[in-house]
Amino acid sequence: MPNPANFVVEDSAGGGRIVRLSGSFVIASISDVDGQLRDITGPVSEIDLSAVDQMDTVGAWLVHRTAKFYAADITGCAKDAGRLIDAVSGVDAAEAVPRPHVSSLNRFLAEVGGGVVVGITTLLQFLGFVGQVVKAFFILMMNPGRFRWHAVVQHFDMVGVRALGIVGLMSFLIGIVIAQQGAVQLRQFGAEIFTINLIGRLTLRELGILMTAIMVAGRSGSAFAAQIGTMKITEEIDAMRTIGVVPAEALVVPRVIAAVIMMPLLGIYASLLSIIGGGILCWIVLDIPPATFVQRLREVTPLTDFWVGMIKAPIFGAIIAMAGCFQGMQVTGNAEQVGLKTTAAVVQAIFLVIVLDAFFAVFFSEIGWG
Repeated sequence: MPNPANFVVEDSAGGGRIVRLSGSFVIASISDVDGQLRDITGPVSEIDLSAVDQMDTVGAWLVHRTAKFYAADITGCAKDAGRLIDAVSGVDAAEAVPRPHVSSLNRFLAEVGGGVVVGITTLLQFLGFVGQVVKAFFILMMNPGRFRWHAVVQHFDMVGVRALGIVGLMSFLIGIVIAQQGAVQLRQFGAEIFTINLIGRLTLRELGILMTAIMVAGRSGSAFAAQIGTMKITEEIDAMRTIGVVPAEALVVPRVIAAVIMMPLLGIYASLLSIIGGGILCWIVLDIPPATFVQRLREVTPLTDFWVGMIKAPIFGAIIAMAGCFQGMQVTGNAEQVGLKTTAAVVQAIFLVIVLDAFFAVFFSEIGWG
């Protein structure tokens, strides 16, 4: 049975104090001494180990820590105890690890390369997700009894009806801005009447659909990502798979169908309000009566501009819905991921919409619908 560890505190001739340790400083007998050594008040100049019978690594660490805390010297230790104390003090010493030098060019290239890899990986995963959605859509066509009509109607309300206010207001203001800027520039050439051409063609062909898509991406695309991401965290999607429900069929397809159907309707609504906003400004600023505005609009705006917008709208809706659902499915871990993936869904949807819009602009111009 080892002697219990103990210590006494004595005043030294030099004015400091000496802590004299005794007994066995091993793990089995130092539990009480640990706290008592911490409670010593005042300066300590020396820790005497001459009366210590035996010491293990834990005891050596206790002595080293006490000496380091009080900035005291260790004296009277046996050869083996001294080696243990030196070993634990070497482990305690923080070794400075030199930071590798990386040039700014290498760091920049590494970040660019990492971004490219992440982008390509995300694109491939997104294409795979689109394939899953298409497969689920055809399976539902073959088995209409599995289709969730009530979910589609619910998303009609969220994507379309509840977006009417913000889409209408923004489109009306955009129409006013287009008319005002066009009138200011065309007035320099005495061609204010061509402001109507600008409003009609730009609204029906580009901005009416594009701005609607951006607003739907920010509103509904983010909501899709947040909803599905939350279901991933709460393991509802895993539970759906367990009971035999395919998440793509139950969650993604209804959202995509709702967005595809509502986007053309929202596009028509937005274009109409944008034209109304431009017409009001032309009436007030340019003294163009509404009847003249409408007549001129019918003359200068070809029907192909309307069809260009209507062809783009459902494709934009599908991209927005699938981007939101895709990012929601990527959520793992914690609630922070929901916020990150929701942001990524909006950015990805807007980026893809603008890229597709640029492609459509070139394509329709080449086929003579410019």
